[in-house]
Amino acid sequence: MADHYYSKTTDAPSEPKDFVFNFKGQTFNFKTDNGVFSKDYIDYGSFAMLNAFTPNNIDLPILDMGSGYGPIGIVVSKLYNKRTVMCEINERAYNLSLENIKKNNADSIAYNSNLYEKIEDLEFASIITNPPIRAGKETVFNIYDGAYKHLVAGGELWVVIQKKQGAPSSKAHLEELFGNCEIVNRDHGYYILKSIKR
Repeated sequence: MADHYYSKTTDAPSEPKDFVFNFKGQTFNFKTDNGVFSKDYIDYGSFAMLNAFTPNNIDLPILDMGSGYGPIGIVVSKLYNKRTVMCEINERAYNLSLENIKKNNADSIAYNSNLYEKIEDLEFASIITNPPIRAGKETVFNIYDGAYKHLVAGGELWVVIQKKQGAPSSKAHLEELFGNCEIVNRDHGYYILKSIKR
């Protein structure tokens, strides 16, 4: 597999950097590095997701699948006082997420996991994903299929994806899988999709 952010390891030389993210009246501090997704600042897709996402009332953790260095999982945990679980295949991004959980004092736990392999027995109220498009459609759809298995009844899958990167085919797959898929928002070419497990 090519050396990109979905690879387990990276050969990119380490040059750690920090940035501050102010969002909804709270300040978040993130450490990033070369070889991870969106190393300079939170990418617009994740920002669009954070603007759109609202948690349901199910008393279970929220999963951030493909969590990178942790921005979605950590911000959601702090904003809504929810426990979040984060899964990330890239070892460098995973290690950064451990540091960022501590930096932000978040009620989050991270796993260095290829999709759901380390969390096979866990169930969730919601699953959020900004899927790794460069890993290919099969991987993206495996995230969706695994989400259906790991959500409790009434649980929600939230997806952010650009129209040009496959939002229509993702919506069609989710409608077939869940029996429903709502376009919650459109934002600068990004679609926020939500499917509920009935």
